[in-house]
Amino acid sequence: MARIHVEELSKAYPGRPGAVQALDKVSLEADAGDFVAVRGPSGCGKTTLLLTLGGLLQPTTGLIELDGTQPYALSPEARSRFRAQHIGFVFQQFHLVPYLNVFENVLAPSVAAPVANARERARELIERVGLGHRADHHPAELSTGERQRTALARAMLNNPKVLLADEPTGNLDEGNAEVVLGHMKAFAEDGGTVLLVTHEDHAASFASRTLKMREGRLAP
Repeated sequence: MARIHVEELSKAYPGRPGAVQALDKVSLEADAGDFVAVRGPSGCGKTTLLLTLGGLLQPTTGLIELDGTQPYALSPEARSRFRAQHIGFVFQQFHLVPYLNVFENVLAPSVAAPVANARERARELIERVGLGHRADHHPAELSTGERQRTALARAMLNNPKVLLADEPTGNLDEGNAEVVLGHMKAFAEDGGTVLLVTHEDHAASFASRTLKMREGRLAP
């Protein structure tokens, strides 16, 4: 069974004079160990695809299964728990809590879902992404690359099976992009599943498979 299984997924937004078709009958599969990049221009539906896969945006039609579970068949509360337990998110804008330090930001997902030995795991992840010396610093005191590495460590705290990344290197210099993408590749090599949406050649080069998206449709 594929870790990510998508059939005929569509998403339409109301608009004038008619609906805007952000996703148009998208089908996709990714297994444990896969690192899949979805490339395409701005506005092609990449972020909509990522948000629907993550249980954050109800599709109009179609089927999504993540590790055998259909998130949109769950109640909103159960879907939130499933998301907290099984999915890690990395966004271009980081979404760190400004009044929490690095350690507290990385630990934050354990509030939504229990994580075994959460404090120890947070410290280990912070060291893994090279921020041990910055654990007590707040986001405003970090460089852009350090903020994204903090966000990546936070995404991995709950030992997710799926990592969803939306243009995670869009604000980074080449060196920090290499670090972030390298950790994502290692996550896949350890048996996780990564879906990365990007418009960058360099970011896509880390993936084991690249798909192209245009006008809400996927092509190999």
